[in-house]
Amino acid sequence: MASMRDIKRRKASIQSTSQITKAMKLVSTVKLQKAKGHAEETKPYFNKMYETVAGMLAKSGGTGNPYIREKTEDGPKKKGVILITSNRGLAGGYNSNIVKLVTQGDFDREHTVIYPVGRKGLESMRRLGYTCDGDYSEVINKPLFGDAVSIGKTVTSALENGDIDEVYLAYTVFKNTVTQIPTMIKILPFDEEDVKSQQAEADPAKVEKNDGPVALMNYEPEEEETLGYIIPLYMNSLIFGALVEAVASENGARMQAMDNATNNAEEMIDTLGLQYNRARQAAITQELTEIVAGASAIE
Repeated sequence: MASMRDIKRRKASIQSTSQITKAMKLVSTVKLQKAKGHAEETKPYFNKMYETVAGMLAKSGGTGNPYIREKTEDGPKKKGVILITSNRGLAGGYNSNIVKLVTQGDFDREHTVIYPVGRKGLESMRRLGYTCDGDYSEVINKPLFGDAVSIGKTVTSALENGDIDEVYLAYTVFKNTVTQIPTMIKILPFDEEDVKSQQAEADPAKVEKNDGPVALMNYEPEEEETLGYIIPLYMNSLIFGALVEAVASENGARMQAMDNATNNAEEMIDTLGLQYNRARQAAITQELTEIVAGASAIE
């Protein structure tokens, strides 16, 4: 059994840690309330933008445009992933779950370029040997639409120049305070099969009813001019929506992690309190035994 001094020192250390986790939980709770409101305001626009442009591109049918592609099997595609994590840890599995979307998915190191938003994701992907283009760690502290525009320009230019063939967005969907869902979506390019897959997740019956031929999309003005305006707006809107949701998810995950840590600390403090009382009782019993033994020896 540990000595009373060791138990008392350990108990004091855990109490100090518990005070820190309580404070971090309160800070995360305050930040979450603000971020949650932004995420809930942005989500309907985010979802409708994705659904609308995905359907539009799937019905365009133009293979000369870098945003529209027919389904082919010409070998591995060069993939670009906008990976949104946090700059800080102590958020449970928040960051590792996002990284796993890439490492456990169909994204090999040789044919994947990472556009990291958040220091934790950048450090993890570099350590795993992935190519990282840029560092947007400061963006996640307070996301602005201008930050999304900057990231969108970089990724769109890479797609148009042929440096990458596909663009993916990896982020965490904020469902509620206790539930955050790691998500990977393909932003560009789109084909009909991609859109059917996306629609099947939202409404399976809708896909079954639209199994016949699909009418092509008509553009006014010309397709190139129209897409040149819509695609950057679409890209920037999705990135900004993902950033806002990621901030809410990070604070929710950290609040939950700190709450669990505080509860665990309190359980350990109670256990150590019992151990301390037992050790003290054992010490008192031993002293009484020695006194009685000494008195018996004198007699």
